[in-house]
Amino acid sequence: MAAEPVGRRIAVLWVPDWPVVAAIADGLLTAGDVSAVHDGRCLTAVSAAARRQGLRVGMTGRSARSLCPQVVFAPADPGRDLRAFDPIVQAAQGVVAEVALLRPGLLQLGIAGAARYQGSEHAVIDSLIGAVAEAGSEAQAGVADGLLAAILAARGHTLVPAGESPTFLAPHPSRTLLLAAGTRAMRAQYEDLIGLWRRLGLATLGDVARLRPAHVGPRFGDVGLQAHRLARGGDVQAARPYRPEPDLAVHVELEPPAARIDAAAFAARRLAEDLHRQLQRRGMVCAYLRVNARAQNGVTLSRSWRIDGALTANELTDRVRWQLEGWLAGRSGLAPSAPLVFLELGAEDLSPAAIATDGLWGRVGRGQAQAHRAALRMQSLLGPEGVLTPVAEGGRSPRDRIRMVAWGDDPTADREPAAPWPGQIPPPLPARLPAGRHPVTLLDARGHSVHLSDRGMLTADPATLAGVPEARRITGWAGPWPLHERWWEDDPAGPAPPVRAHLQVLCGDQGAFLLAVGGGQAGAAGGGAGEWWIEGIYD
Repeated sequence: MAAEPVGRRIAVLWVPDWPVVAAIADGLLTAGDVSAVHDGRCLTAVSAAARRQGLRVGMTGRSARSLCPQVVFAPADPGRDLRAFDPIVQAAQGVVAEVALLRPGLLQLGIAGAARYQGSEHAVIDSLIGAVAEAGSEAQAGVADGLLAAILAARGHTLVPAGESPTFLAPHPSRTLLLAAGTRAMRAQYEDLIGLWRRLGLATLGDVARLRPAHVGPRFGDVGLQAHRLARGGDVQAARPYRPEPDLAVHVELEPPAARIDAAAFAARRLAEDLHRQLQRRGMVCAYLRVNARAQNGVTLSRSWRIDGALTANELTDRVRWQLEGWLAGRSGLAPSAPLVFLELGAEDLSPAAIATDGLWGRVGRGQAQAHRAALRMQSLLGPEGVLTPVAEGGRSPRDRIRMVAWGDDPTADREPAAPWPGQIPPPLPARLPAGRHPVTLLDARGHSVHLSDRGMLTADPATLAGVPEARRITGWAGPWPLHERWWEDDPAGPAPPVRAHLQVLCGDQGAFLLAVGGGQAGAAGGGAGEWWIEGIYD
């Protein structure tokens, strides 16, 4: 199984059954009881005692009561979950600088810097667990190379060695992919994809990882490519070793200052709708949503959410409102007597909405991010086809082996480059490919034209290349490499198809060329027919 290139290490902090824990902290449930959180349709979280009675997430309330009549339900409330989780986030930020919320109860942490400072990843994990314990909760943590692997590692409270995430993920059922869904839309797409995989016999992540990327894109689309990267131990997007400046931000000065959640939520909704419109207008999605606020007493607050997809305006507003509720409730060191005077929303790590994958330069540094933004600006001026990206393809001729796609489109190869291609031009490939067909003539030592025979051989050794600005003496040559593709479409009653071949010629210090022949009928006068032309130029 081919692994994804090892990127930065990702740590995940997980508090089991967090919605139940938050409901207990709010006095709605009692610790130790058979309890669950219900959203009106099904159970969204169950306590450990409830699991021992057979209750499971996704079960209807009626089924749960039939199994355990004494079960106690609490209504689902994402705002309550986030407000109660805010002290855990603060505790984690005291150990690791880069913290992003995946959802209440689940945190992603950039661990590389902290591991260098404390000496090891184990030391960082111990510090995190201790800090969260002081905040009043028990948590588990894990480290791996990719997001899905890190989430599963946290559930097992383990550290996956670098490069071993694909092996760690392989035996897990493909349905575990849902753990990495950051939005409702992404979860629905993953559920459809998992159902299709199940019908195709792809029961585990290892089965999915064994698929070739060139086969995944055309069959399963962009969502399939994201899921495939996760299954191979990668991330939804390329990992980034730094925290970039917000690519897109909107802000507002609150006048008068907002001391109540309804006033702050009203301003937050307007900002969220504005940010959503700008993202839609640019055709972009963000990997991270950052919420920044400043209070009247000078306290500055900031929180990052991992998104990895498109949020609706309502979902965007909900996340901001939940965060503001926690801050105004005084759970983040901000007293209720300190109203908010400034609010900013930033969409970070932007990607084209069509596909959230690497661009031509990847995402490995600030300079690369600036190049990405420059390409987008040029594309807005020149049109979608004004900025193109080369994609390596499988094929035999140089033109077949490179495909140009518009910047931001899917860069996955349509034809597998690693597949066997009999008759493929050997390396090195030409550095330049002429835009049009430039005819030339091959001559032997007696000045006679050199053709391709019906057996795919040259009728004589080439000595001169004519048709370039001046005739050039050939000092060496290799080939020819005959091509007879799509032979099954030949019409026996019709004319014989053209015989094509490639030939490399070296003209001393005057350059080297890749020639092609075709367009004629084999077996014609002169031992073969067809016009030679320059297919490529070697530098």
